[in-house]
Amino acid sequence: MGIDDRVRAVYPGSFDPVTPGHLDVVDRARALFDEVVVLVAVNGDKQPDADEEKRATAVRAVLPAGWTTVTVTAWRGLTADYCRRHDVAVIVRGVRNTTDLQAEHRLAAMNQSLGVATVFLPTRPELAVVSSTVARASGG
Repeated sequence: MGIDDRVRAVYPGSFDPVTPGHLDVVDRARALFDEVVVLVAVNGDKQPDADEEKRATAVRAVLPAGWTTVTVTAWRGLTADYCRRHDVAVIVRGVRNTTDLQAEHRLAAMNQSLGVATVFLPTRPELAVVSSTVARASGG
C-alpha cells in the first residue's frame, strides 16, 4: 500500500478539556485508520477556557508517545473544509447516548453532502458519563 492509499480520519472537537473518553475514541480510531488527526476546533456555541492552540497543546501533552499515527491540529472553520483541503476521507465522532447520536446524525448528513463520510464510535459505558463540560466543572 502506497502513501496515497492511506486512509486518514479526523476526530474533531473542542477538547476543553480532553477527557479519558476522548482518548479512548482516538485509540480506537487509530486501530481503524492509517492516520488520525485530532482536530481541535472552534465551536461558536461553546466558550472554552483556552484558545484552540492552547487546547491543541494540552491534547498533544496527554497522547502516549507510541501513538505515532496521531497528530493534533488546531482549526478554525468547517471540519469538511479541513477534510477536503488535507485529503481526509472520514470524520470520527464519539457518541455517548441517543441524544448525541441524533445531533451527530444531522451533522453527518451535512458532511456526507459535502463529500466526507462519518464513522460513529460509541463511548464505552464506563466513560460515557464524563463530558468535557462535566470535567471542566469538576476542575479536571
